[in-house]
Amino acid sequence: MQVYNVTSFLDDHPGGDDVLLTATGKDATDDFEDIGHSDTARDMLKTYYVGDLDVSSVPKKDTSTKAPQTNQTTSQPNQTSGFLMKFLQFLLPLIILGLAFGLKSFKKESTS
Repeated sequence: MQVYNVTSFLDDHPGGDDVLLTATGKDATDDFEDIGHSDTARDMLKTYYVGDLDVSSVPKKDTSTKAPQTNQTTSQPNQTSGFLMKFLQFLLPLIILGLAFGLKSFKKESTS
């Protein structure tokens, strides 16, 4: 398997850096081929080529079906902060809108 370091190309990639970042640390051959890159893009790969990886030296992933253990006390704050963020995302614009209308009304009353 060929290895490429495209870090210096992140800002220039026409598809955005997210496309490259999601392929980090995995075989992105299919992703690259599915897009249908140009000959120019294929030539650019030579610039970023690092070397070959012996896939037999890569540790196997744990494929057991055992569910990951979570500690109830650590998962609860994450749920609470997630709810709080969603609530604030909803409430904050309403507060700003209310203040804007309030200031507009106050300004009308003070000029009358």
